[in-house]
Amino acid sequence: MSNNYKAINWNKIDDAIDKATWEKLTEQFWLDTRIPVSNDLKDWHQLDDDHKYLVGHVFGGLTLLDTVQSQDGMASLRRHVRTQHETAVLNNIQFMESVHAKSYSTIFSTLNTPDEIDEIFQWSDSEEFLQNKAKWISDIYNDTAEDPLKQKVANVFLETCLFYSGFYTPLYYLGHNQLPNTAEIIKLILRDESVHGTYIGYKFQLGLKERGENEQQQMKDWLYDFLMKLYENEEKYTHLLYDPVGWTEDVLTFVRYNANKALMNLGQDPLFPDTAEDVEPTVINGISTTTSNHDFFSQVGNGYRLGEVEAMTNEDYEKWANDDPEK
Repeated sequence: MSNNYKAINWNKIDDAIDKATWEKLTEQFWLDTRIPVSNDLKDWHQLDDDHKYLVGHVFGGLTLLDTVQSQDGMASLRRHVRTQHETAVLNNIQFMESVHAKSYSTIFSTLNTPDEIDEIFQWSDSEEFLQNKAKWISDIYNDTAEDPLKQKVANVFLETCLFYSGFYTPLYYLGHNQLPNTAEIIKLILRDESVHGTYIGYKFQLGLKERGENEQQQMKDWLYDFLMKLYENEEKYTHLLYDPVGWTEDVLTFVRYNANKALMNLGQDPLFPDTAEDVEPTVINGISTTTSNHDFFSQVGNGYRLGEVEAMTNEDYEKWANDDPEK
């Protein structure tokens, strides 16, 4: 006789972090259509061709990576959930990853011509170093025999590290009072990704604690090796995009800083020496600004902040879960 289906009961929670994450994600729900990107057209027309190329292709790369997360990432993680409520949270995350991917098209349709948009998508669908990122992460997601903890590691590295070579650009412009509405979309995405990376990292830590000492060490060795493989590719990708405008080294500092954040989410020690003090100040300031609302009806703002790298405790998770997302 087959097992009966079990209805999800939100009045009986096995893991309080599931409920807290659901509530946090729904409280900060947003849509790209609420952000007036067209108000950035004056700034856009003042950029030279190199900087316009950079903006378009940075967002092309981000679109591809968010597509991977929405199409492959959450399906992979749903195969190995600990609770029914975790499945619900992952469904929420999957939807928001689709919103993120669509948001870049909103930016394209506002700032770029149809021919430029076609070129950007052709580039993102074929560029070697960008495709490496997508393929290496997707290979782990799509291998049903793969260790589910490795799939969580891949997810966190993508969420909390690999996106950031692209996020640097709009945050830099925001710090120089340019393209503020485009940057607002990115800051809303950043706010989501901070929750996603923290939540999946928390689930990884629960699973890792259940492994034997030797298995834990093997997993740690693998994840550091995988991060270095990703970072070496990220260096090449960053040079490709940023050498023409001279920002490469500053972007790589930002990537390394966020690689440490990813390791923190996984409960691991930082790998790189870079701290917030090493990152371009206008970019850090762009992340750390207070919430902004565009109009009375949308009431959508950002509130994403980067902290110092340190392992999180249960008390930290509880505080994080109870924080007002608008602060």
